Amino acid sequence: MAKRNIIVIGASAGGVYALRKLVELLPPNFDAAVFVVQHISPHSPSFLPDILKLAGPLPVTHPTDGEIIQTGRIYVAPPDYHMLVEYDQVIVKKGPKENRFRPSIDALFRSAAYTYGPRVIGIVLTGMLNDGTSGMWSVKRLGGIGIIQDPADAMYASMPDSVLEYVDVDYVVPVSKMAFLLEDLIRENVSDKPELSTEETELMATEINIAAQENAFELGIQDMGELTRLTCPECNGALISIKEGKLIRYRCHTGHAFTASTLLAATTKDVEESFWKAIRSLEETVILLEQSGKQFAEGGNEKAARHYMEKAREARERARRTHEFVYQQEQLSEDKIVTVNKPQINQS
Repeated sequence: MAKRNIIVIGASAGGVYALRKLVELLPPNFDAAVFVVQHISPHSPSFLPDILKLAGPLPVTHPTDGEIIQTGRIYVAPPDYHMLVEYDQVIVKKGPKENRFRPSIDALFRSAAYTYGPRVIGIVLTGMLNDGTSGMWSVKRLGGIGIIQDPADAMYASMPDSVLEYVDVDYVVPVSKMAFLLEDLIRENVSDKPELSTEETELMATEINIAAQENAFELGIQDMGELTRLTCPECNGALISIKEGKLIRYRCHTGHAFTASTLLAATTKDVEESFWKAIRSLEETVILLEQSGKQFAEGGNEKAARHYMEKAREARERARRTHEFVYQQEQLSEDKIVTVNKPQINQS
């Protein structure tokens, strides 16, 4: 019978430390393939394979598109590319961002669940916001095992906390115990993959294909959810909502995807950016009005000069008031709202 030999791991803030600790405890004869998405800057080369290679006994690489999957290896998503698994191959593509990230944890987990079902073990480590929650839902939906880093053990608890809230995970453990747990789990036989409805199967396949650079609009993604009045902060495209258990997320017709928390964070960030654009335009208006006023004054048209200078003063005042608004604007996310409203524990 098949074994649980496909392990997908997602991490963000603080993830390098957690990954090093996990990898150093894996045995050299580890009979599974491990796939890692660590959120990282798209503008710099990644040294994570070298870091993990030095930390533990297993070979670690950035895979190439179409590379055949081998057990006993760790594959790390390269910067600015999604890493997917399909037909015993690693797929490396530059599809639309999910939760404003590429590589996306959700995209990796979703593709592994769709392809391998109960053979998959999903692990979500430390990180901010909630990339990985939707992907873990897919892993569990198709019979896989869900593991999260104990939030008390995580440098940043938001990602494991989010999975714990929306997904019925199997294990909540500190990183120091994960390798030993994995050694036991990969020896287990697995049952057949659960059957999904035609609609679920079509949606999951479509989202995997979108991450693999296929055209979201031509694939008909806009007909696979409920149309909303919201727009995509990446491209201003119309968003549909998709429900997975208790989780609601969003995808636009060009392919970008968001959880509600990430969409809130992006939208409130856009509000601040809009204020700064307004300030810039107002200040440029002041410059132009004052320059024109001076030219009229030099030409002897004092009346026109006074009008232009008065309008410049009005624009300057509006810019000053807009400055005050921008400093009052909050950037919100589910993490921030929940943290602010958490009851304080009296330790006296």
